[in-house]
Amino acid sequence: MIKIVFFGTPAIAVKSLEYLVQSEKFEVLAVVTQQDKPSGRGHKVCASPVKQAALRLGIPVFQPKSIRKDAELMQKLRDLAPDFFLTFAFGQILSQEVLDIPKYYTVNLHASLLPSYRGANPIQRCIYNGDCVTGITTMLTVLDLDAGDICLSEEIDIDAEMTDVVLAEIISNKSPKLIEKTLCGLVNGEIQPQKQDETKVTFANKFNKSDGKIDFTKSAKEIVCQVRAMYSWPNAYTTYKGKHIKIMKACSVSYEGCEENGKVISVTKEGIEVCAGKDKLVLQLIKPEGKGIMSAYSWSNGSGIVKGDKFGE
Repeated sequence: MIKIVFFGTPAIAVKSLEYLVQSEKFEVLAVVTQQDKPSGRGHKVCASPVKQAALRLGIPVFQPKSIRKDAELMQKLRDLAPDFFLTFAFGQILSQEVLDIPKYYTVNLHASLLPSYRGANPIQRCIYNGDCVTGITTMLTVLDLDAGDICLSEEIDIDAEMTDVVLAEIISNKSPKLIEKTLCGLVNGEIQPQKQDETKVTFANKFNKSDGKIDFTKSAKEIVCQVRAMYSWPNAYTTYKGKHIKIMKACSVSYEGCEENGKVISVTKEGIEVCAGKDKLVLQLIKPEGKGIMSAYSWSNGSGIVKGDKFGE
């Protein structure tokens, strides 16, 4: 059996952990995850999804504040004598001392087709940029950010309505098999990792909350991509009569009659039509301040919004 220490934190990594634990090909010796943190409106301290899964599966859990500075933990990991470290959205940068512990390699599952979208936010960035294809990549971890040699990759199509939540679920489902093929292939010599093409490198920086603000001078298509990319957080938003309104679903329509960006063209049962970059942006689902998600038309009945009103003021 191939012996692994699994490094991961968020929900997207849970299915890969479960798969490896249940497989007869692997032995998961331990899990390393981030420390418990306050979460939600009540700021209740919660364990990470990966920690919760590990405890349910009976796997020992380590939670270093900074693994690079935790000499005691590094010795414990050496004593486990793993063949691989497997990292998947762990959330800490590993030192060379840590990378040198496993017999073979430290392997990382990254949620893009490297060398595109290195960094912390590849899932949202590819949707935000209007890409039609993304994917997942396994690579050998090195000190430079997501710059290691590529083992395997798999493409994933992005359809016109896919949100970051849906894409994350697809990646979560596809990752276990790619991880299995990678680790087995490295052991038996069937996989020869390949250098990344440094001329094609792009980066995926995290969004800030302020990035959610909609700029109606952008094209309607760009704004739709923003809405889809930010569905989980921070949410695309605008204002109406001083009230904060999150846009949860929208579509774009070609239109030649736009006079002023952000101005309401019409209100119909299909949604609120707004001028955006000389096209028509149709707001379909919204989340008004202090309320749940509802159809834009239902909101219009209570808000009194009419043709000629303007968002963003």
